[in-house]
Amino acid sequence: MRKLLLQMQMSIDGYVVDMDGSMDWMVWSYGNDWAWDTKLRQYHTNLMASIDCVLLSRKMAVQGFNDHWATLAQRSDNPQSHFAKSLTNAHKVVFTKTLTRSIWNNNTLAKGELVDEILALKQVPGKNIIAFGGAGFASSLIKSGLVDEFHLIVNPVVLGEGLSPFKEINSSLNLNLVEAIPYSRGIVVLKYSK
Repeated sequence: MRKLLLQMQMSIDGYVVDMDGSMDWMVWSYGNDWAWDTKLRQYHTNLMASIDCVLLSRKMAVQGFNDHWATLAQRSDNPQSHFAKSLTNAHKVVFTKTLTRSIWNNNTLAKGELVDEILALKQVPGKNIIAFGGAGFASSLIKSGLVDEFHLIVNPVVLGEGLSPFKEINSSLNLNLVEAIPYSRGIVVLKYSK
């Protein structure tokens, strides 16, 4: 059975956006200036090589996720192009109750119950599945017990308040630390499994 990996950038105190909804505090905030070092880029490239399916929330999908990465995938001079190609080529599943048609190639809309849809995806032969989304989408995945591995990219900042994927979790979730890797610019990648 395939695993569901959740990857999120967050602050030291566990927030994924600040109170204004900004992600400008991230060392890499998904813009054209990819400030990660070579080793962190390689970690991310290896992670993306282990998946062939990307789960997205509707909000992330309509905010230009695929268009942004498709543009970067075409620019071989950009250090993000390999990562962008992995994202663009992967099958994407957009979880939505409101979209009525697919907005890109190589994607499907998941309109059923979250747990049922993901359990069915895990049964499909292939590589692992990775989820990208905001605090609400991530919280739903965590609360439902669907996440098999957490890949947390911890940025060297404390926000004090904001949105956290763990806020709605109402019982403890014991995890096993697989690895903790420090990188330059103060980022630490924490990988946990259930």
